[in-house]
Amino acid sequence: MKKAISVKNDLIETRLSEARDELGGLKNFPDPEFIGIIKDLGFSCELCARCCTKEFNDHVFLLNADLTAIRKIDPDAVIPAPYFEFCDQKGRFYVSGYALKSKPDGSCIFLDNKRCKIYEKRPSICRVYPHMLHREADSSGKVDWRQISGLNEHGSYHADLQDSECKAIAQETREYEEAYLKQMIDFYEAVLVHFKNNSLKHVQRTYDRIMREFLKGDCKLEVFVYSGNGFEKYDLKHEVDS
Repeated sequence: MKKAISVKNDLIETRLSEARDELGGLKNFPDPEFIGIIKDLGFSCELCARCCTKEFNDHVFLLNADLTAIRKIDPDAVIPAPYFEFCDQKGRFYVSGYALKSKPDGSCIFLDNKRCKIYEKRPSICRVYPHMLHREADSSGKVDWRQISGLNEHGSYHADLQDSECKAIAQETREYEEAYLKQMIDFYEAVLVHFKNNSLKHVQRTYDRIMREFLKGDCKLEVFVYSGNGFEKYDLKHEVDS
């Protein structure tokens, strides 16, 4: 009988543990404090559409429910989310979900004359933005809770928001952040099972080498993208600017 190969995947297990801790911390974050922050900031959208561009936001990550909705609108509007989490020893990459494609100018594929063409069916992150509720490192490296994205970069502040509106924003934002973390946890668990069953492991050296080649346009990437139904294989080509 062939002996099973023991493969360590400490990085995956560490990130899984961190995501579970984050979810626990999120659930324990007091509603009154979050609602108070939202009310004090009083964010008001000015329809500048800056948040819909790569200049201000790197990408629009899609929850699995968002992916289903977007594919009904335009199946070609999605692409593997950037910053792939893992790469196995065979050079295959793994990422936790999809993102919306961008136009050549860096704006969202659904942005037209500073207006969203799918506003009523826009992704979850677009609905709660710029409000957020997760731990993130600041410029000094200190990790703490962050509640607002792009502070002072767009929109206006100190509007007089009603208590009921602040409560609704807090609830929707919390629901998004919980769904995001649960998707990340499911992804890490799925990667662990897949790696164990196929004697695979994350190899950072392979990740770095192939990414260098990819960014020069010398190769395509084989990316396994996580969705609610498991992993979907996506062949990704990098377009090199001429």
